[in-house]
Amino acid sequence: MHIAPILNALRRNKAGAILIGLQLALTLAIVCNALFIIVQRLGYIGRESGVDEASLFVFRNVWVGHSELDSSTLIPTDLATIRATPGVEDVYETNSFPLSGGGWSTGLSLEQDQVKSTAQSTVYSADEHAIETLGVHLVSGRNFTAEEITDLAPNHNVEPSVIIITQDLATKVFPDGSALGKAVYMGGRTAPPSTIIGIVDRLQTPWVGNSWGDKFFLYSTLVPYRMLSTVGTFVVRAKPGQRDAAIKAVQERLYASDRLRIIPWVRSYGEIRARAYKKDRGMAMLMSIVCTALLLVTAAGIVGLASFWVGQRHRQIGIRRALGATRNDILRYFQTENLLIAGAGIAVGAVAAVGLNIWLVTHYEMARLSPLYVLTGALIILVLGQLAVLQPALRAARIPPIAATRSV
Repeated sequence: MHIAPILNALRRNKAGAILIGLQLALTLAIVCNALFIIVQRLGYIGRESGVDEASLFVFRNVWVGHSELDSSTLIPTDLATIRATPGVEDVYETNSFPLSGGGWSTGLSLEQDQVKSTAQSTVYSADEHAIETLGVHLVSGRNFTAEEITDLAPNHNVEPSVIIITQDLATKVFPDGSALGKAVYMGGRTAPPSTIIGIVDRLQTPWVGNSWGDKFFLYSTLVPYRMLSTVGTFVVRAKPGQRDAAIKAVQERLYASDRLRIIPWVRSYGEIRARAYKKDRGMAMLMSIVCTALLLVTAAGIVGLASFWVGQRHRQIGIRRALGATRNDILRYFQTENLLIAGAGIAVGAVAAVGLNIWLVTHYEMARLSPLYVLTGALIILVLGQLAVLQPALRAARIPPIAATRSV
């Protein structure tokens, strides 16, 4: 197939070729970044939180007519009531939990007067039942003891003497792997040292879908505190297959023990995960719709232009057939012509894709676009172009040599 005649034909019809090339470039730029966003969001949604989500549920409890000091006796009473409920494996009260969307964070430092902390970490209040309730695995060290759990009044500093951290956080703070038994400093230059007594394998932070939280999404710290507040968050682990029954039974038992309370919400971990990743799922769906729509519009543009050119060149195609060109020659002509237009569009679109990503990184804290997505997008555009031009090209290939004698 000679390229020169094709280039000459494109120069004579450059307006249509330029428009299709620009459409392909725009489609490539948007599709590359959209695919990147889709894969990124699906990656967020697919993350493992580290907890036994199938058996867990969480509820918020609000005591009415009680003071914050009363919670020092109300919380242990409620915990005992819940543990005695049929279908319940274990329970603990906390300030936050993985995927909740809100909580505390602090820096962990190796020196008391360290200006910049070694690592950022979320902080979960916990007792000796937290690890068993969450279903996380203690890879080394030990759990909290009942004697180590203390009450934490509102606005008091978090300065625990002992802590449990995740494996990823331990590796970040102590790259040589010697975190167990070591001391770190939490919460500022005046904080006393906290000794790492245990390391769990995985425990995600509360925040999802933002670049700040993604930087330390597996850096979690358990501190031995019971929160003194009239509003409490309880994490409950049900026995296998009994979660739904346990949710109902726990509420009935709690109201029976003390009617001066409100339980505004109870959620299974499936609901918590769905809420946490609602925006990510919506963004992935939106980007999928945008990609599909753009590709369909682009394909329609290619079909329309190719069909127009086939009708415009009807007599010329008949002449080529009369001069000995086969149907495959005509088919290859239109496919090569489309390939040249697509190649030019891809070259411009690749630059535009990188430029668009740089703009998104600057204004919306997006991650850098991998070249793999540009290559994938280019391949999609090439395949789309060849498929879109196939039907008009086949129609052109069926034009008989006698068409050379007609004036169309």
